[in-house]
Amino acid sequence: MVRAFRVHDPSISNRNLICAFCFANTHRKYRLENATMRLTSFTDYGLRILMRLAGSPDRPFSTGELADEFKVSRAHLAKVISALANAGYLKTRRGGGGGAVLSRPASDIRLGDVVSTLETGQPIVECFSADGSACTLTPSCLLKDRLKQAEQAFFDDLNQATLADCIYRPPWEVSAAE
Repeated sequence: MVRAFRVHDPSISNRNLICAFCFANTHRKYRLENATMRLTSFTDYGLRILMRLAGSPDRPFSTGELADEFKVSRAHLAKVISALANAGYLKTRRGGGGGAVLSRPASDIRLGDVVSTLETGQPIVECFSADGSACTLTPSCLLKDRLKQAEQAFFDDLNQATLADCIYRPPWEVSAAE
């Protein structure tokens, strides 16, 4: 589930805040001025994978390497990598020297598009479900349009940033490069 948030601190840009949250454990709820943002762990791991690959664009990463680095299930990451590859964000190759790499430059990958793709099938409210709704308010609900607008505003805001704005390189790589 995705819930939009707004920060009222002009010293913090939304882009920097979004990037910080992308790499955080978003399977927990984060509170900002009484607002909540929540992404599925599937999307969280997808963003982590993309950010990490963007940090070393010429190097293929195996699922095992990423699972060890992120300390998460290899099986779960394999599903996320498969979804990212099917959506056209990654190229994968099996065997020796294989792994996953970005399929295009990080500057061409919009964050909102990634989140929208990975959150497919996770409606923010029941009435947005593809299979209909058991909500008794649906025929005359005035909230649904507002929620749809808020969801679209969230994706539009994320689309102001690209993966290039959120490249991640682990500290041990940064210090080795210096």
